[in-house]
Amino acid sequence: MTQTTWNQHLVKKENKAIVINIIKEQSPISRAEIAQKTGLNKGTVSSLVAELIEDHLVTESGPGVSSGGRRPVLLLFNQVAGYSIGITLEVNYILGILTDFQGNIIIEKNDPHSQQSVEETMKQLKELIAYLIKAAPHSSYGIVGISIGAPGIINKDGDILLAPNLGWKDVSIKGELEAAFLIPVLIENEANLGAYGEKKFGSGQGIENLIYISMGIGVGSGIIINGELYKGNNGFSGELGHMTIDTNGPKCRCGNKGCWELYASEKALLNKVNKGKKQHYLHLDDVLELARSSDPSVLSSFDEIGHYLGIGMINIIHTFNPEKIIIGNRMANAQTFLEDQVESTIKKHILPLYQFNTEIAFSRLPIHSSTLGASAISTENFLNSYLFKQE
Repeated sequence: MTQTTWNQHLVKKENKAIVINIIKEQSPISRAEIAQKTGLNKGTVSSLVAELIEDHLVTESGPGVSSGGRRPVLLLFNQVAGYSIGITLEVNYILGILTDFQGNIIIEKNDPHSQQSVEETMKQLKELIAYLIKAAPHSSYGIVGISIGAPGIINKDGDILLAPNLGWKDVSIKGELEAAFLIPVLIENEANLGAYGEKKFGSGQGIENLIYISMGIGVGSGIIINGELYKGNNGFSGELGHMTIDTNGPKCRCGNKGCWELYASEKALLNKVNKGKKQHYLHLDDVLELARSSDPSVLSSFDEIGHYLGIGMINIIHTFNPEKIIIGNRMANAQTFLEDQVESTIKKHILPLYQFNTEIAFSRLPIHSSTLGASAISTENFLNSYLFKQE
C-alpha cells in the first residue's frame, strides 16, 4: 500500500468514526444533518452510512420532518448490534452487568464475595460471566468484550500487582478468562472505571475535571483531567486511599501507617459500630437502618467518618482543584448521614480561595459506576477495532 493510499485509507476510517459517533450520540439524525454538523460532503456521508448499515451498526427509521421538499430518512445507531459485560470485583461483592452498545443494562447479577483465594474467586467470576453470556439476546456481534474493575494497583497489561484488601499480590487473571471465553478481556482499577462511568452516565457528564472516590471496604479514586482518564506514568495513579492522614496511625494492609481508608471507608465505619461486639455483627445495611432510626451511637460514627472523609477531600481539592468530586460505591447510600459533616469539615479547613470552586456530589449510580464504565470501555474498544481494522 503506497503512502498516498494509506493516507486516504486512514482519512476514510477517521471520517467513519466521526459519522458513527454522531449517529450514536444524536440519533435519530438524517444524512443531511450529519453532513452539515461534520462538514463532510453528502456523498462521503452517504457512502459511509451505507457501509455502517451493511455492517448492522446503523439502521434506518421512518422519515423525519421536512424543511421543504422530500422528508429525510432518519438514521439510528443499532445499540443491540452487540453486548458488553462489565464486572466490579470488590472485597464483599461481585457485580456483573450485561449492557447494549448504549450502556443500557439488560441484566445484572450481584453475588456476595468474601475473603477467597484467587482460584475460588476465578471460579465465581467464570460462573458469573457464563451466566451473563447465556442471558444475552441474539445479536450480530454477540459479546464484544468483558471488562473487570478490581481494587488495587493494576499495570497497563492488566496484571493486579497489589490488592491489599483482597490479599492479592502479582495476580494475572486476564489470560485465563480470555482462554475460557474467547472474548477480549480488560482488567482495570475499579475506581478508574467508576470515574469513567460517572463521566459517561452519571454526575460527571459534561464535567472536564473531576475526581471520583470509590468508598467501599477500602477507598480508591479515579481522576479525570481535561475530559480524559488520568492513569499516571505506570498506570498506578489514584491510590488516594493510601495517602497518609496520620503517620502514627494504625497499620494498613498496604504496609503503611495511618492511610486515609483506615478512617473514611465502609470498613472503618463497620469497625467503629461493631467495636466490642462479640455477636450480631452489623453490616452496612444494618448500620444504615439504625441511622435512619436515629441511633445516637451510629450517627456519631457517621459524623466521625464524614469528618475524615472531608479531611481527605481537602487534600484532593488543594492538589487537583477539580470542578467536581463524586463519592461513589456502597457508602454513597449513606449521603444523608455523611453530607453535612463532610461539608462543614471542608468549609472549616479549606484555603479560602478554594472555598466555592469544587462541587461535592454523591453518586446516583452507587455500585454501578464502575460496572457501567467497564462495559462502556469494552464497547468503545470494539468500535475502535471495527473502525480501524486492516482491510
